[in-house]
Amino acid sequence: MTTIYPQARAAVPIPALSGFRRSPPVAITPIIADLLRRHAPVAIGISGGKDSQAAAIATFEHLDRIGHAGPRLLIHADLGVVEWKDSLPVCERLAETLDTELVVVRRKQGGLLERWEGRWRSNVARYEDLGTVTLVPCWSTPSMRFCTSELKTTKIHAELLRGFKGRPIISVVGVRRQESRRRARAPVADQNPRNGIWTWRPILEWSEDEVFDSIDARGIEPHPAYRQFGMTRVSCRFCIMSSLADLHAATCQPETHDLYRQMVDLESRSTFAFHGARWLGDIAPHLLSRDARDALAAAKDLARRRVEAERRITRPMLYVKGWPTRMLADDEADLLAEARGTVSNLLGLNARYLDRDAIHGRYAALLEARTVRARAA
Repeated sequence: MTTIYPQARAAVPIPALSGFRRSPPVAITPIIADLLRRHAPVAIGISGGKDSQAAAIATFEHLDRIGHAGPRLLIHADLGVVEWKDSLPVCERLAETLDTELVVVRRKQGGLLERWEGRWRSNVARYEDLGTVTLVPCWSTPSMRFCTSELKTTKIHAELLRGFKGRPIISVVGVRRQESRRRARAPVADQNPRNGIWTWRPILEWSEDEVFDSIDARGIEPHPAYRQFGMTRVSCRFCIMSSLADLHAATCQPETHDLYRQMVDLESRSTFAFHGARWLGDIAPHLLSRDARDALAAAKDLARRRVEAERRITRPMLYVKGWPTRMLADDEADLLAEARGTVSNLLGLNARYLDRDAIHGRYAALLEARTVRARAA
């Protein structure tokens, strides 16, 4: 495993792939085709899952076919203890098969579990200081996937910008339309407006069967989570996008048990279920101690009472971008004070601004600070 960029080495056809039937055609756009003709660097993001394996194989085949002589590499974002122990080895074997470099990036402050824990501490501090109207969950969600944006895309892009400074860069991802309604709307390629990196989705139109066929045809083993563990998708051991069946399958693997207990502990401390309305602690309660099961039961009751308290906050009072946008009316301030006091007592928080006057003063200070920032901008 290395982090050397192969910029000086011309790409050559990979002997390990010769003699195998080719994969289905890749999806491509005129802009990506032009960048490849100009030998732009190509980095394939790989997680250890089947789609990234297939995307890497298909991309290398296409690059060889068109005579692409620019740099090419695989890049893996390691999310820490939430990763399957086989994920990085799968990536390393793929890099060896493709005879290319593997770059591994990590978040300096820790992996995804550390990010969830840090987010909870930060959310509590914000709530106590009336930096948000309601208490915010610690977990990633399907609509707020900071696990992907912060720990994967941002880290990968930063590494590519350092390695290929001043050059157009193509970042390949193994996304397929068949996976979800959201991904069904994904373009074949688009450019990040902030850093200029192009994201290319070459297997966007492929089926799941074509993905596995492409991997099998080259004698490459897919991640054992598919055929040995019975998972339908491979990402984190416990993923916010996992089905109920995948969550159950994950808990059957001994390597997940310590992580499972840590995540259930965070559910209990935060009173937020990992899967929205589905508690991870309900998936395999036999893996928990009696104390942990009791703590989870108490957390569910606290969560119900927290939701009831915050439900009284009216929609116009809730957090929006640029909040606060106005002062609250007296009755609104009273409602917010009551909800904050209840939530603070339930969870043992040290919330401030718990009466009408304190809330009015806090909102006035926040609005003034916003005005000052706007003038300085």
